[in-house]
Amino acid sequence: MHKTRHTGGTQEGGAVSLDASLVKPAAVRGRNVGDRVFKGVTFLFALGVFLLVFLMAFEMAHGSQETLSEFGLLFLTGKVWNPVSGEFGALPFLYGTVLSSCIALLIAIPLGLGVALFLSEMAPRWLERPLSFLVELLAAIPSIVYGLWGIFVLVPWLRTDVEPLLSKSLGFLPLFRGAPYGFGMLAAGLILAIMVLPIITSISRDVMKSIPRTYREAALALGATPWETAKIVLTSGRSGIFGAALLGLGRAVGETMAVTMVIGNSPQISASVFDPGYSMASVLANEFAEAISSMHVSALIEIALLLFLVTVALNALARAIVWSVTRRFSQS
Repeated sequence: MHKTRHTGGTQEGGAVSLDASLVKPAAVRGRNVGDRVFKGVTFLFALGVFLLVFLMAFEMAHGSQETLSEFGLLFLTGKVWNPVSGEFGALPFLYGTVLSSCIALLIAIPLGLGVALFLSEMAPRWLERPLSFLVELLAAIPSIVYGLWGIFVLVPWLRTDVEPLLSKSLGFLPLFRGAPYGFGMLAAGLILAIMVLPIITSISRDVMKSIPRTYREAALALGATPWETAKIVLTSGRSGIFGAALLGLGRAVGETMAVTMVIGNSPQISASVFDPGYSMASVLANEFAEAISSMHVSALIEIALLLFLVTVALNALARAIVWSVTRRFSQS
């Protein structure tokens, strides 16, 4: 056996073996530099999103310092909103936002769950895909289109047919008393119900589809009916469905144009869903461009800050719930 030395390797018995110490470090070193650069750039992009959110919150908090120092927590409990006299109370807007969102969820959650259950458990394949597409298409319609439809179709229908009927049959309840204006909390709630329906339906369907097939097969093997099997699916995915409802609530709270066009825009607190009202988003859309005094601008910015915090909290909580449910079932 003889050994011949080559640059970068040795030859033994006619076979050449490269010296790893001469080749590997350069390749690894080049690859690591590229990986570090790529990781750093993507980290900066992700960090930029968080910085943008914090910057928005900081700017709104800074812009609302005047009303924060002037009114404090009384701003949230005040019932009078009169920019002329310098009285600013956000309670009518909080009330309008909560009431219209609750009406929307009371309508959208049962309807959305029914559609999601049909799509995930009962619909044939040839019907599931086009119907899912139509449901998700509702989310792509601009809110201004919903608002116009509400003005020209929904509001006249409520004023002439629905509200007189509700007042006649359920007028003994404070919720259904008053003149049938058409514009009001009921119209805003119905518009919001249509707008949040795709969110609740699509996420609930994804949650139901993530539940293992073995759950259904075990229930059917024990003699369960399709409805009893569906109840098992609903029970197993209830946390994710709750998260879908929270996401729908976040969309309803932050919706602006469609609500502004049908809610009536009156800063009052009324028990009747027939009466006009105001939401936090709609008062920003209506008054921010016309605000003259610094106190008025500061009050509107504080409402925007409150709306921002509520929306971020609702969406973060809902996403965490949905993610935990789908992750648990995907690992099982």
